[in-house]
Amino acid sequence: MVKKQLLLVLVLFGSLIATVVLAQEFSSSNFVNSNPVVTMGGGKATSTNFQLFSGLSQVVIGESSSSAFASYAGFFYFPFVSTPVISATAGDGQASLSWTSAVGELGYNISAYAVGKSTNSGGPYSFTNVGNTLTNTATGLTNGTLYYFVVRGLDFLGDSVVTSSEVSVTPVSSGSVTPPIGGGGTPLPVPGTKVIFSGLAYPNAKITLLKDAQLAATTIANANASFQITVSGLSGGTYIFSIYGEDNKGVRSPLLNFPIDTTINAVSTVNGVLIPPTISVDKSEVKKGDDIIIFGQSVPRAEVTIAVSSEKEFFVKTFSGNDGNYFYNFDTTPLSLGQHFAKSKFDFNGQISAFGKLVDFLVGTKNIEAEPTPTCPIGADLNKDCRVNLIDVSILIYWFDKSNPPAKVDFDGSGKTDLVDLSIMAYYWTG
Repeated sequence: MVKKQLLLVLVLFGSLIATVVLAQEFSSSNFVNSNPVVTMGGGKATSTNFQLFSGLSQVVIGESSSSAFASYAGFFYFPFVSTPVISATAGDGQASLSWTSAVGELGYNISAYAVGKSTNSGGPYSFTNVGNTLTNTATGLTNGTLYYFVVRGLDFLGDSVVTSSEVSVTPVSSGSVTPPIGGGGTPLPVPGTKVIFSGLAYPNAKITLLKDAQLAATTIANANASFQITVSGLSGGTYIFSIYGEDNKGVRSPLLNFPIDTTINAVSTVNGVLIPPTISVDKSEVKKGDDIIIFGQSVPRAEVTIAVSSEKEFFVKTFSGNDGNYFYNFDTTPLSLGQHFAKSKFDFNGQISAFGKLVDFLVGTKNIEAEPTPTCPIGADLNKDCRVNLIDVSILIYWFDKSNPPAKVDFDGSGKTDLVDLSIMAYYWTG
């Protein structure tokens, strides 16, 4: 009784200085839950007799665990998993499938994937758990029949938490031809080997496709940010395709990479490519307590989540306009002095992109306007992703000591690629 009276006094006193949220005490023969509240901690506790899921505020995020329980802080942000992008390549009575990782945030992980197959667009699909892998071969298919595939990410309980967009493919026998037109004539060959990419970027964005770090094709997204880009005339084999977008201010997205095995006279399709938003800030240094404007371009009318790093990571949400532009006035009061980073992702009709590039800024004692977005490094950026890193090194090594290398890997014009060129690349290194 004394305990409850004391609690009542504390609540009345607290109501004078802050809003306090309390709930009634309830119990059973196995446990007592005393005054659960929305707190900065919280989590989940279990025993053989009960499970307790507490309410959580949006101040603290992260995951902690022990042999008895796990605590997931920041309920508002849990869970998040990026949407995988699936591609399919036709074969003889089969289809080779591959997909990008479904990336979990804040300690949430994908344990396995399930591949769904149907002969009808939109399903229903028959699903097969293929384990924690990014490739699968669907066999026993009928040549000439159009099949549709999706892939689902599964959590540790086997529940589906994210589903890719649909991809279609028609298996063909090796060297098959289409029937003659009418009653005679020469049979028409099947379409040449090609790969088709489609997805979402930014309105009227320039989309660039690279094949093994070489420019393969470009296109322009439409006003709704949708795009489709094709590379044809390929031989059978394995290629690494990379794709990026450029927004209306010339800022580039991160490079998305897709290793694809192609089959002669087959069309590989990669649907649901989600190019992350671009991001910039209006100040390189911001006085602590002042606002910093975070802005960029994304899919029109999408929910954009901005993550700002500090001792604790902060998440805010805004929406992009019909032109895809978004911005947010972020109050730096809760940030510590020093360097910070921001990144963004979008959610459009359940399609969730991965986070894009990081932009950095300093929280200090004065406001300094940000310089214009820097251009990409003039030298050594061999795959044109505005960074000089291990991908560029691997391209350079491919040409190492070979005769007549392309001019772009012969930085000093010596007629060969050697340690001098490697040292020049190190000068431009961004990591």
